[in-house]
Amino acid sequence: MTVLAAVIALVGSLFFALGAALQQFEAVGTAKPGLLVLLRRPRWLIGGASILAGGGLHIVALGLGPLTVVQPMGVASLLFALPLAATLHNRKPERKELAAAGVVAAGLIGLVLLVPESDGPTHLDPDGVLTLLGVAGVAAVLLWAASKVASPAGRAALLATSSGVLYGATATLMRVLVDGEWNWLYLLALPVPALLALVMLQRAYAVGHFGVSFAALQIADPLTAVAFGALLLGEPVPTGVLPVVAALLTAAGTVALARTSPLETR
Repeated sequence: MTVLAAVIALVGSLFFALGAALQQFEAVGTAKPGLLVLLRRPRWLIGGASILAGGGLHIVALGLGPLTVVQPMGVASLLFALPLAATLHNRKPERKELAAAGVVAAGLIGLVLLVPESDGPTHLDPDGVLTLLGVAGVAAVLLWAASKVASPAGRAALLATSSGVLYGATATLMRVLVDGEWNWLYLLALPVPALLALVMLQRAYAVGHFGVSFAALQIADPLTAVAFGALLLGEPVPTGVLPVVAALLTAAGTVALARTSPLETR
């Protein structure tokens, strides 16, 4: 079953990467990539369906195998996404670009494997929900503001990080709904960060540095979820030197991607 879980998770990563590449191809170069405009583009919608399929396969894989096997397979989406995006833009991915992505992936695998598993149900009271949305919202706005004065690669990274923070908040609310007590407040609050995250991500894609955007998203999303889990849900966090090394690897890889990832246009 473990081998099957790994295969399903790997296929899910491929679907997720394909969806991200398709959505970026449609959003890139758009001055204001609004959702209403993108929703009228079939290729962008196919990308969204592919992402949903990838997420569904990842959930199936988690039900069949251990987290330590499934989560690293999810990180492979970064390595799939770069060649797929390059193909859509009629180019070959550069070796330095793929090497930098490999460093990011290695750091991410280390981080996801070092996060201790939580035991017991999760609970978040209404004040905690407001704190979650408030902190995520302020962080996202600050990152968006900083992107206004950044270089193109920096702008892509900051906007994607903003999206990742909001997706991390969404993931935290989802965990409370699935693993904790049911509350209509969680369900009503869920679409707010999810939609804002989607908007920020399309703006990041519109800049053109897909590798940087996707890597920043892959890093910010799980790290934000871990941070919120520790601060609001009382979940354990990784300790010691290894998490620091893994974090430094992801940071170094992202910086290298910013230097090697080409500016893509349509």
